[in-house]
Amino acid sequence: MTPEFEGNVVQSLPYLRSFALYLARDRCLADDLVQEAVMRALAHPYHFRPGTNFKAWITTILRNAYFNLLRDRGRTHQLEGLGACQVPTVSGGQEETAELRDFERAFRRLPETQREALLLVGAGGYSYEEAAEEACCAVGTMKSRVSRARGQLQQWLDRAPAAAPAAPPAIH
Repeated sequence: MTPEFEGNVVQSLPYLRSFALYLARDRCLADDLVQEAVMRALAHPYHFRPGTNFKAWITTILRNAYFNLLRDRGRTHQLEGLGACQVPTVSGGQEETAELRDFERAFRRLPETQREALLLVGAGGYSYEEAAEEACCAVGTMKSRVSRARGQLQQWLDRAPAAAPAAPPAIH
């Protein structure tokens, strides 16, 4: 294991923790996922090909650890709520807090592939090409997932009054 490899691991820790929090929505579980990803990376440094994207490689390890955990939990018992999002919070009366909760609720309703696409492209800062490689799909599929997810979130968050019919799209 080279000092450069170890430096890459250390440098990726803040990003990994952020990504794990987005996936798991639970600080303890996110910490466990980061630890698992780092342990796997350090145990198998020879699987990383120098000259390729280290961040994508270690993120894949973390993502796979998360999906393995979900699969294992599904086999043993009904998957319970995983996150701080379900913990009751005290409202401070601030509109931003309510909007954030609405967003989190809507985000959790998205299909998992669309959530992952938004996390990679939006929160993770990946290009469509990098995100597609990370999710093992075509670039067009990744763009489509992001577009559909954004459109669905916008529709859910706008919540136009039920009595008002939607305006037809403008044709230019």
